[in-house]
Amino acid sequence: MSGTATTPRWQQARRVLLVRLDGLGDVLMCTPAMAAVRAALPGARLTLLTSPAAAGLLPHLPELDQVIPFEAPWVRGPVEAVTGHAERALLRHLRRARFDAALIFSTCTQSALPAALLCRLAGIPLRLAHSREPAYGLLSDRLPESDVLGPDMRHEVQRQLDLVASVGFEARDARLRFTRQPADDERMRQRLEALGLGAGQAYVLLHPGATAPSRRYPSEAFAAAMAQLRASAPTGLALVVCAGAGESSLLAPLREPVPGWAPLVVSEPLSIGELAALVAGARVLVANNSGPVHLAAALGTPVVDVYALTNPQHTPWRVRSRVLSHEVPCRDCLRSRCPLPQHPCLRGVPPAAVAQAALELLAGAPS
Repeated sequence: MSGTATTPRWQQARRVLLVRLDGLGDVLMCTPAMAAVRAALPGARLTLLTSPAAAGLLPHLPELDQVIPFEAPWVRGPVEAVTGHAERALLRHLRRARFDAALIFSTCTQSALPAALLCRLAGIPLRLAHSREPAYGLLSDRLPESDVLGPDMRHEVQRQLDLVASVGFEARDARLRFTRQPADDERMRQRLEALGLGAGQAYVLLHPGATAPSRRYPSEAFAAAMAQLRASAPTGLALVVCAGAGESSLLAPLREPVPGWAPLVVSEPLSIGELAALVAGARVLVANNSGPVHLAAALGTPVVDVYALTNPQHTPWRVRSRVLSHEVPCRDCLRSRCPLPQHPCLRGVPPAAVAQAALELLAGAPS
């Protein structure tokens, strides 16, 4: 259906469910679309149904009123117990909430129909999503899937903006959203001070983690890149290193000092707000294609993104950046683990290129 036909129906919605069941970065890339919904429906209550990993975003997204965490069995696996208990509990919750409308955000390689079925069973009358296959009664409003996995496909942010625009929610500002909290900034300042960072001292932040092993540049290669960066970096620049939950093993090769540079390793777990404070304070973030990259884009921190070619549509959005990868015939494979022993799309990026990209951004070079 066209946006002109559906807009009046959607403008009457007062309880709106936004569905994005992936990780931190995926939700951040939906924030411009969420902001468009909020601008069009200023009096509505907006609830985000998302993964437990992204549920901590609530204090940082003022566009939202509530978050419901849910580990969807059709998004991530393996599922430990096939009981349906979590799904039944969620369905009861959604029915009690009496939502008027649901906007289902997904990638072109995901089917939105499991979430659409859930929303239909919950009695939500308006249900919008991209769908490649006919949705029949599962969706009240369907935007035909136009993306094909490849270098020319839409960026994920644009995809979600197009989805909400199809029912009349036009974006006024397409930047990613994230609101920092003063308490997080202060806790992070104290942690860095305890590690030895001087007051006002500039630093490069290195984050070697990523949810999928296929998207992790080797820590040893990151260490080599930082050693080369140190040789040409501005005087007084510090190196701060952190990783996500369960990624402490990635930090071991990065603890060793390089000549003239002892890394300051933040080994304790960080909340989303504390990670944001750390990213916001950095002169440059060096990372894999992961949530911190999209956090940097939301905060305006320049980023070197060592980008595995598993899929192309998640590059840094509207921030000064360098995206580094090595072209391979198996690109766009969508694999979480690379089956090739040399992992060429990442290992083909020399550490010298990572160091040079960071230097360029430190010098203020544009994207």
